[in-house]
Amino acid sequence: MNNKIVFTGGGSAGHVTPNLAIIQSLREKGWAVEYIGSKAGIEKQIIENLGDIPYHAIPSGKLRRYLDLKNLKDPFHVMQGVLKAYRILRKIKPQIVFSKGGFVSVPVVLGSWLNRIPVIIHESDMTPGLANKLSTPFAAKVCVTFPESLRHFNGDKAIHTGPPIRRELFQGKADEGRRLCGFTAGKPVLMVMGGSLGSQIINETVRATLDRLLERYQIVHICGKGMVDAGRSVKGYKQFEYIQAELPHIMAMADLVVSRSGSNSIFEFLALKKPMLLIPLSKQASRGDQIINAQSFAKSGFSQVLLEEDLTPDTLLQAVNGLYDGRNRYIAAMKESSVQNSVERIVELIEKHAKKRK
Repeated sequence: MNNKIVFTGGGSAGHVTPNLAIIQSLREKGWAVEYIGSKAGIEKQIIENLGDIPYHAIPSGKLRRYLDLKNLKDPFHVMQGVLKAYRILRKIKPQIVFSKGGFVSVPVVLGSWLNRIPVIIHESDMTPGLANKLSTPFAAKVCVTFPESLRHFNGDKAIHTGPPIRRELFQGKADEGRRLCGFTAGKPVLMVMGGSLGSQIINETVRATLDRLLERYQIVHICGKGMVDAGRSVKGYKQFEYIQAELPHIMAMADLVVSRSGSNSIFEFLALKKPMLLIPLSKQASRGDQIINAQSFAKSGFSQVLLEEDLTPDTLLQAVNGLYDGRNRYIAAMKESSVQNSVERIVELIEKHAKKRK
């Protein structure tokens, strides 16, 4: 019987793309892979674009930390999700489940526990998210990106593995990135991205600063779904809603990056030695994890940080120019980093716990 694994995770690309690196490695070892996600989340689009991984959709409520009338209905959606995930897993019969977090993962983890299927979780941020906090008691192991995260878990439940990084990111070609964007080789490239769902405030500030930025840089702007400004067709400025297959070429082309500070993205930039200006989500819009991530990277000399409440066209231009002028210092610090790609360590852990299931 072939080894079989079910992956889950969704709500944002950060809860999906690290799974792709592990999926690739396991499939090369002959594993059969299936995925459980939400009916309309970004995970459905990403996995179905791969073309050959069975995708199973389940209902799922959003786990909110604030008062909302929807909080009264969502527990019923979660229970429906648990029941459906239980039935799907009972039919698929995987040896193990791997969860990257996000609200859709909670019903899958509970359904796995009810089926006595071992679960391994990966937590990207320094402090665990609510979904992973709820799921941890039902997991065999929790893999963490930051060593500081170990203190948030009891006993030996957690293990420091580092971030899983997709192999194809290292295979990008800058010339192909320039061809895709219509850019030249003689002018530095600034890549702007506000996370997989986009950032309205970053988009608006970049566009308000566009003329001044274009004096020195070519700009590739990954805006988010529905956020492309069709009226801003300017030489040296290329917009995309979202990039998947072309991303390695775009990242290879970029000389510096302006980004949110989700853990998966910033570790990819670190691996590729891209100087970064991080604009974390504010505490009003998040639990503050991106601020902690950004501060950690700034302390290590990998990035500059510009808080969202300080973001204006003038501060953005000043920070970008400062980043570019000091780019060699940031690149040197990143070359000294001891961060390792965790794919092999996570795959070994999966194989170990899958054997116990057999």
